[in-house]
Amino acid sequence: MDSYTQLKQIIQTSKNIVLFTGAGISVPSGIPDFRSEQGLYHESKGRISPEEIISHSFFMKHPEQFFDFYGNKMVYPNAKPNIAHTYFANLKQIKAVVTQNIDSLHQEAGSKVVYELHGSVKRNYCMNCKKFYDLKAIDPTKVNRCSCGGIIKPDVVLYEEPLSMDIVQKAIQAIQEADCLIVVGTSLVVYPAASYLQFFKGKNLVLINKSKTSYDSRAQLVFNEDVVEVIQKIME
Repeated sequence: MDSYTQLKQIIQTSKNIVLFTGAGISVPSGIPDFRSEQGLYHESKGRISPEEIISHSFFMKHPEQFFDFYGNKMVYPNAKPNIAHTYFANLKQIKAVVTQNIDSLHQEAGSKVVYELHGSVKRNYCMNCKKFYDLKAIDPTKVNRCSCGGIIKPDVVLYEEPLSMDIVQKAIQAIQEADCLIVVGTSLVVYPAASYLQFFKGKNLVLINKSKTSYDSRAQLVFNEDVVEVIQKIME
């Protein structure tokens, strides 16, 4: 029995699947990842690293430079869900999606329960009065101000900022209760998100990522290839 047939059987026999995703699942939608050779973190903006630009302290000190980078490099308003997003959204066995992504493509594909660990570019709020603004109401490449005068900040978790403990607790509970955890498109080097895999006590751990990860030896199935190729093969 090949790996694709095994994956189909695991999906068919599981009752509570949690999908854990990183940037790799959205690359086929035209959104670059962070850590590959073509990724965002290999770009330079003068002497300033991308990690520094998308930090809380840089945002507060240099909002114009922050939004120039953020709006042009991290926001893709025309990106659409790909076959992987859609396939998983249509799987009734998937009870929750835990994602490190900020593109909200899982929701657009139809996934109902999505825990966005790092927030979403689709949501923005005034730092002063907390008024909400969707992406269509602002220009993400420049500083936007609310009617009250406050700066409108993306609802994304920047470096130096804490994750939402409410989201984290719900994500961990979902992982704890799952009988199958499918991890897609993440190198599992971003903490604390990667550490949440230790809470999985279920039967089947499946990893789908182009490069090897530190969890490969613990998984029942490992696919070091593009998730779209895997989905196409199990749909045949």
